[in-house]
Amino acid sequence: MHSLTDTTLNWDWYRSFLAVLESGSLSAAGRAMGLSQPTVGRHIDLLESALGLKLFIRSFDGFAPTEAALELRPYLLQVAAGEAALRRVASSHGAGVQGCVRLSASEIIGVEVLPPILAALRQQHPQLVIELVLSNRADDLLQRQADIAVRMFRPTQEALLVRRVAGIELGLHAHHDYLAQQGIPTSLADLSDHALIGFDTETAFIRGLQQQYPMLTRGRFALRSDSDLAQLAAIRAGFGIGVCQSLLASADPRLVRVLADVFAPRLETWVAMHEDLRDSPRCAVTFAALVKGLGAYAEQA
Repeated sequence: MHSLTDTTLNWDWYRSFLAVLESGSLSAAGRAMGLSQPTVGRHIDLLESALGLKLFIRSFDGFAPTEAALELRPYLLQVAAGEAALRRVASSHGAGVQGCVRLSASEIIGVEVLPPILAALRQQHPQLVIELVLSNRADDLLQRQADIAVRMFRPTQEALLVRRVAGIELGLHAHHDYLAQQGIPTSLADLSDHALIGFDTETAFIRGLQQQYPMLTRGRFALRSDSDLAQLAAIRAGFGIGVCQSLLASADPRLVRVLADVFAPRLETWVAMHEDLRDSPRCAVTFAALVKGLGAYAEQA
């Protein structure tokens, strides 16, 4: 068996390892990477031989990661993020604003709010490429998993350039057909008689919201999802009453806001990037466009 001292590790082996770890099979990993199944299998064999470790348990229904594979995963994700960041930086060199910016935002912001902002930015800078990552997780900007992040909480990591851009009002909304069948609540106490749509996993924002509105507990929800888009889709489908951005709901004539006088919290919105990127033209123009565009969006409410 080879040792690390006499074997040069190949980045393609790591990519195959991460793909198999994510998909659970050689064939699925190969499709995702544009490689043949035997090639992916050979990469895994070579990596196991180089490291002297068993990384997967082969079975009839796929590849199960060993404890060693799970321990390696966070380190290889950092390597992958670093390689991706290197490619983005390299692509940006040349005259004018060009290259790739990796942007992380929540699902609802990324799907419902950012597209017109990014379209206007692209018209101004046609050599700019945007990688949009839709995630409610706090991607680590310090590890360069993203260049810029739109967050619904203030990032507290050091070495970040952070700008508060807006407080977006939230409200309770339901489809008018649902309210016609079930009635319109006249107080927060009336919500106990309705099908509520809400979260599955608590976050810091949700815990703060519960202090003011204790009826919004997980056990009270008839539909639970951590996806903002899934919650909005359920509201639009007439499942029940849920929380969504008031401005988004106002654009849909089928949705009716209820209890606006007693439920109108604001969702703080921030744009953040690593301070080392402030002199990068591609990141600077994108950061400025997001601050301006999100601020203008919030002012419409």
